[in-house]
Amino acid sequence: MKRRPTAPDGTKVERRKEKRFPVSISLEVSWKTPDGVLMKEEAVARLVNAHGGLLDIASYPELGTRVTLTNVLSAETIEARVLATPNSRIGVSHGIVVELVSADEGFWGASLQVKIASAELQSLEKSLRSQNLDVRLLKEFRDAVDYLQAIAGSVQQTREPQTEGNEESTDSRLVGERIRRAINFCLEVIIDFEAGHITEETKGLTELVETAEQISQRFRTLLTPGISRGMRDTDVAAPEPSPVGRRSRAESRME
Repeated sequence: MKRRPTAPDGTKVERRKEKRFPVSISLEVSWKTPDGVLMKEEAVARLVNAHGGLLDIASYPELGTRVTLTNVLSAETIEARVLATPNSRIGVSHGIVVELVSADEGFWGASLQVKIASAELQSLEKSLRSQNLDVRLLKEFRDAVDYLQAIAGSVQQTREPQTEGNEESTDSRLVGERIRRAINFCLEVIIDFEAGHITEETKGLTELVETAEQISQRFRTLLTPGISRGMRDTDVAAPEPSPVGRRSRAESRME
């Protein structure tokens, strides 16, 4: 059994070309045995990058076998080689490690690309922190990273419901995430107001107030017992934006 080389200090030497990211992607793996028999097996990708990954699979091909991977969700296919099996490398307790014949991070889907972007933002945040930038700017980067991580999680969570045609579950998750972000944004705006960063000259302020009023009116009907859905739809009409609000949107598009 091959052992991973070690550095002088005893640590394992990393031989991968890029960091692998945790995912959960349904695949179909097909290959031919030495006797020419076509085999197909369901698998789940667990750790991947643009060059390959670790796959959970019940029965696997021999070391060095050329395999075809099919992404169940997108139906895309790609060729790969088996680099390691439980019998060939310590640390591979189950499943196989494969290397894509042609590097392609897009094959694994949006969840990997979002996680790569999230990792790059984290690296950028560390770089900015070392330059002693404004704390509020750094917080914006942290919020962006948190948002991307939440989206990556939502993408993974909605894969199975979408496959089964359960759109209600998908909508529920997406709306819940929007509400969570809206709460956080509102709290940040309150902090800005208390700190004196918002004045009557702040652009978009009128639109923000109008939008907050619309949200408040609609949501209060949901939280007030005895109000029918018909009354909600007819009694709470969307107010027309004021001239100031319309001007604010035009200014925003010009900037």
